[in-house]
Amino acid sequence: MDVERLQRLANAVRTGGKGSVRRKKKAAHKVTSGDDTRLQNCLRRMQVNTIPGIEEVNIFQGENVIHFANPKVQASAPANTYVVSGVSQSKGGCYFSEMYV
Repeated sequence: MDVERLQRLANAVRTGGKGSVRRKKKAAHKVTSGDDTRLQNCLRRMQVNTIPGIEEVNIFQGENVIHFANPKVQASAPANTYVVSGVSQSKGGCYFSEMYV
């Protein structure tokens, strides 16, 4: 190994300026997969309750409709918050307008 390559390797693991201690191992950042648990904790603090017996939910958004079949619906009346979770499908508005006319 030549001196230049050793200098580059030494600079890559140095945390501060000249004269600082080198770290032993480069820390690998962990992927944050706890978003779902953080969301559930926030919902628990807002005192949402599961509403049983809902078979489908349609959310009308302009010309598009978001359709949930067998969703998990949670609601909190004091916080005026509704949570709809599950598998969704986006469909055009004409499909549902024919169904409900």
